[in-house]
Amino acid sequence: MLRSLALPPITIDDQCNRAVGVSVIQQAAGALTLLADSLDISFDLAVRAILATRGRVITTGMGKAGHIGRKVAATLSSTGSPAIFVHPGEAAHGDLGVVQNTDSLLVLSNSGATIELLPLLHHVRSLGLPVLAITSQRSSLLATYADITMLLPEVDEACPEGIAPTTSSTMMLALGDALAIATMNARGFSRTELTGLHPGGAIGWRSQPIGRLIRNGSPLPLAALDTPLQDVIAQMTEASKGAAGIVDPNGILIGVITDGDLRRGFDAIPSCSAEQVMTRNPKTVAANVTVGDAAALMAEARITVIFVTDPVLAGRPIGLVHLLDLVMLP
Repeated sequence: MLRSLALPPITIDDQCNRAVGVSVIQQAAGALTLLADSLDISFDLAVRAILATRGRVITTGMGKAGHIGRKVAATLSSTGSPAIFVHPGEAAHGDLGVVQNTDSLLVLSNSGATIELLPLLHHVRSLGLPVLAITSQRSSLLATYADITMLLPEVDEACPEGIAPTTSSTMMLALGDALAIATMNARGFSRTELTGLHPGGAIGWRSQPIGRLIRNGSPLPLAALDTPLQDVIAQMTEASKGAAGIVDPNGILIGVITDGDLRRGFDAIPSCSAEQVMTRNPKTVAANVTVGDAAALMAEARITVIFVTDPVLAGRPIGLVHLLDLVMLP
């Protein structure tokens, strides 16, 4: 919820500012379309070069291109291609030692004329390593050093003065992402490998098996078909999950009773058994299903609780989770 700020009323200036914002985004969208249409064999060769890199992909760039280089290195690393960013200035003062003879270099510079890049370029070329470049200038100094040059379309910057990197930096970032994902796809990098590199945050949370959310030692509300409903209610109250499972003599889940079932059958509670009130063939998830997939199943089925079953002994309940357990980050 937004805080109540003491701001002046909207004026014509605000409307103009919004129009500028819309124009910048539309200009960026148009530039990205041009970029997508311009991809050629240089992109294919760059993907091959990254795949062939036995060490790390070293990214570098100055200013805004440097910030993008850091992000591209992070995306490459998290999608199966180890990468590291090296600042051109720091490289000239000792960080050239980071470069190994199994690495490759990805250089980002819109103008292709950034002189701070020269020491790193000289060093990498002396080692005979592949040099990949992203620039908008085909005949630039950078392009002459590069083995593979990916050209950005020449477009106007969104800045009114045409100076601040805006449209060009958007294209540069998009091309870096495209390289990373195309390489990931070509590498056959699996979802399991991807999530293994993202153990934290929302990605890690949603990718973990739902079985990890089961609290060992917590009472699991399970009852037989002929259990009096009042006893089932007592179990539900103790477990505080809003549901109880009904199992057959072999311990296989065959029904579920929820708070909603109790409300609908309230008048008959004193005389009913679990079998008379339960919902048969309830939705369940195996313990090895991810939290994200379980949450999607519950949303589709419009249920708030679900039993977790043994992935080997199908149908045998081993836990019960509430939708809030799945959507709340730890």
